[in-house]
Amino acid sequence: MLGAYFGFFAFTSLHLGPIGCILVAGLGTFLVGYLTEKLVFLQMRKYGRGDWVMNTFLVTVGISVVLQNLAKLLWTANYRGIPALWGGVAKIGTLTIAVDRVMALVIAVIAIAFLWFFLEKTKVGRAIRAVSQNEAGAMLLGINLKNIYALTLAVGCAMAGIAGACLLSVTPAYPTVGLVPLYKAWFVVILVGMGNVEGSIVGGLLVGLLETVSYYFLGAGWQDSVSLLVIALILLFKPSGLFGGKAGVQTAWER
Repeated sequence: MLGAYFGFFAFTSLHLGPIGCILVAGLGTFLVGYLTEKLVFLQMRKYGRGDWVMNTFLVTVGISVVLQNLAKLLWTANYRGIPALWGGVAKIGTLTIAVDRVMALVIAVIAIAFLWFFLEKTKVGRAIRAVSQNEAGAMLLGINLKNIYALTLAVGCAMAGIAGACLLSVTPAYPTVGLVPLYKAWFVVILVGMGNVEGSIVGGLLVGLLETVSYYFLGAGWQDSVSLLVIALILLFKPSGLFGGKAGVQTAWER
């Protein structure tokens, strides 16, 4: 939601081009994520100890409601979109598709590839993976948990912000624009397992394909029901996800 608004105002008020619009959205949401971690979640870890992980779910719901109402207060509930970010249409054989959709796919692939490279091939990325697997072990190796937590949340927010800006011509900015993508993201996480970057690509395609097929054969409104049914079955028979390992990570605070 914030990425969509940042991108909209960068495009319409600052008259930045598509790339500038997306960069502003990514940097703006990166900063929001970083400050949220430092001002909210860092304090929860300090005083909540082992309870902070579950409390995070409640706090993030509260932050979501606050942000939605703040957006409504500042910018009203009106839809704020643009006719086209890149403009034009692309022809692939007999298929005609808007360039905006093609570029959204291209940027998504680039962003995912960058995230994979960052997590797998860089020192900081390996530190993030180490903290996610074993906080105590990461601390013994000298990894600063505070910095890693802040960076991780900031990068996650930036990825969401980039998505919001890329889809401005398809999905305009409004206070609750983030809810549907949030549900879809949870479907993918449950489907493939927590922390599985490679699996999330396959999971996203599977969820999209499942909903498209459901819509085509069963009609409008059934796609969400079919997705929820599949998710319920996965939770019953394989709670860790189709590609997930053993769920649950013991944190340093619980020790």
